[in-house]
Amino acid sequence: MEKNIVEEFNTYRAQMNEKILGADNKVLKRLFNLDTNCYQEGQVDVITKEMIGMACSMVLRCDDCVRYHLGKCYELEVTTEQVFEVFAIANLIGGTIVIPHLRRAVEYWETLQQNQEK
Repeated sequence: MEKNIVEEFNTYRAQMNEKILGADNKVLKRLFNLDTNCYQEGQVDVITKEMIGMACSMVLRCDDCVRYHLGKCYELEVTTEQVFEVFAIANLIGGTIVIPHLRRAVEYWETLQQNQEK
């Protein structure tokens, strides 16, 4: 059976993160820790932080980052309507060069939802 894009992304990300953190580089470990802690509950709620991260990732055109934040948004039960509002903001800020990333983001979001239905 062929893996879908969600399974492939999550498997690859986990494997590579394990290798990176296994190298025991203090700077990289601190960077990963900072990233993890930044998205924890604080004065800004976790859902808002993930949506901000997704919008910024789209503007920066990082498909891996967009996928990660979409996965988190899905886990946090962000609605499709909310996701598309964030997509609209990202495309407004980033311009039409973000549209290819929007297409891949929509495909990934749909796959996340289809996986739930299975």
